Amino acid sequence: QVQLVESGGGLVQPGGSLRLSCAASGSIFRSYRMGWYRQAPGKQRELVAGISSGGSPIKYVDSVKGRFTISRDNAKKTVYLQMNSLKTEETAVYYCNAPIYGSGWNGTFAFVWGQGTQVTVSS
Repeated sequence: QVQLVESGGGLVQPGGSLRLSCAASGSIFRSYRMGWYRQAPGKQRELVAGISSGGSPIKYVDSVKGRFTISRDNAKKTVYLQMNSLKTEETAVYYCNAPIYGSGWNGTFAFVWGQGTQVTVSS
C-alpha cells in the first residue's frame, strides 16, 4: 500500500509563498495522475491542482490559476505544489492523492490519505 507524506506547510503572510511536497512510497506512484487537495475548517475537501502521470499539469481550480504550479519528480516519487501570492482564504490542510481514472478528480482514490500539511495564511 502506497503511503503519502505531505510537508512544507506553515504560517505565511498574505502575498507570501510556500512549496508543498508529497512523498510517496512505492514505485506504482509513477502510474497515477496526482492531485493536490485542500480542506478548510467546516468546508468540503476541494481539488486545487492535478497532474498527469507523465508530469503535465492538467487541472487547476480557477482561483489558483497563475499563482500555483503543480509538478512532479517520478524518480523521487514526489509531487510538488508551488504556491505564490497566497490569500487568507487559502488557509487549509493540504493533501495529495491519486484519483482513479474514470472517477473524476473527486471520486475514488487509489491511496490512503496522508496526514496533510497545514497552511495558514495570516498577517
